[in-house]
Amino acid sequence: MLTVDFGRFRVKPGERILDMGCGAGRHAFELYRRGARVVAFDMDADELAGVGTMFDAMRLEGGLPEEAAAETVQGDALDLPFPDDHFDKIVASEVLEHIPDDMRAMRELLRVLKPGGRLAVTVPSWLPERVCWALSEDYHTAPGGHIRIYTRAELEAKLKGIGFKVNGHHHAHGLHAPYWWIKCAVGVNNDGNPAAKAYHQLLVWDIMKRPLATRLAERVLNPVIGKSVVVYFTKPASPGKPSSPAKETADAV
Repeated sequence: MLTVDFGRFRVKPGERILDMGCGAGRHAFELYRRGARVVAFDMDADELAGVGTMFDAMRLEGGLPEEAAAETVQGDALDLPFPDDHFDKIVASEVLEHIPDDMRAMRELLRVLKPGGRLAVTVPSWLPERVCWALSEDYHTAPGGHIRIYTRAELEAKLKGIGFKVNGHHHAHGLHAPYWWIKCAVGVNNDGNPAAKAYHQLLVWDIMKRPLATRLAERVLNPVIGKSVVVYFTKPASPGKPSSPAKETADAV
């Protein structure tokens, strides 16, 4: 289940792309399939082991663009182990809400992104997240859980404040917000609850089958209760090396 829209965040084969806070690797796998030289970065060694295993399976299966390459790197988002101006693009999906010093993490993203490079950030949307916090203390007090609720304006202001340019936004996963409200109401770890089980089965069916009815429903729900907000940014080009306005506009549509 992808949150970043790769119709807006276009990937060229051979581009060096960082998936910062990759988790189980859903975006890293898509980047690899599209021919990127992807670095899946996370603090969790167990998660990275699973991502590495999947990368190996994808290589064995074949069919990847010849430019594609993938590796896993463990580390801290506050001190990325990469040189300045290293990546063509960066994805940071559902990670900044976990980091106490989010501004330092944002500055690291700016540092390792090439001038003219693009960044896709996703965080939980304010309204669905606020409902979850109201329904369940466990949802946001568990170790490693969410420590803040961003408004889109705050997220954009923080990244603009350190030098990024905003290139547009959208919401995603409108069908998923009610599932998390149910989970928070019945207990976030109560997977056996009949309502939670039934809604989870609906989501799995939707992901596997992608029927027109749920696609249309999600399109209507996303702007209102989309579980995630996705914002796209550009790091301004270096002095004397202006980026192409036409290309940036096309990518942000």
